Amino acid sequence: MRDSDTAASPPGASPGAAPPLPAGSPGAAPPPRRADFAFMRSHPAHWLALGFGSGLAPRAPGTVGTLWAWVAFIALDAWLDAAGWAALIGLSLAAGVWACTRTAQHLGVADPGAIVWDEVVAFWMVLWLLTPAPLWAQGAAFVLFRYFDAAKPGPVRWADRLFKAAPGRAIGWRQGWGILLDDLVAAACTLLFIALWIRLWNS
Repeated sequence: MRDSDTAASPPGASPGAAPPLPAGSPGAAPPPRRADFAFMRSHPAHWLALGFGSGLAPRAPGTVGTLWAWVAFIALDAWLDAAGWAALIGLSLAAGVWACTRTAQHLGVADPGAIVWDEVVAFWMVLWLLTPAPLWAQGAAFVLFRYFDAAKPGPVRWADRLFKAAPGRAIGWRQGWGILLDDLVAAACTLLFIALWIRLWNS
């Protein structure tokens, strides 16, 4: 579900896709790097994009990042009202485009699995619009969001592919926005599913 770390065209690539650029040529991405704690400490953008370390989980970093988002939401919700959450999510989106772009550039991968700020902001949006809700309802939203984000059905897959960089090509702001976009669509699908379920339940 994430871009390959190699410069070779992946199986099933579009026939018209641009070929990879040789390493070191203008417009080529730098060689891939590994995300670890030392990498996270090396730039402020890395802290944000890697979810303050949650993206460094050796397994299922997207799920771990979403869990971190849930815990952070519960902690912050005691201090923020609706306007506060709207401001925080708006600022987090703007900062996220910068942080995700810079971190992807520094890692040399267009959509690294270690970048989880997209999951964090998208799940905050789900919880902000869902609450007040009991923990079991928030848990159901967590499961639904992880399904849409990981399986990428329909519109989520379209959003995921919309701004993908060709393998070996330089990573720019479009790719940074693209990292966030598919998670925002997954959040919208989650909320739509919940709204339809509530409507059918109450009909």
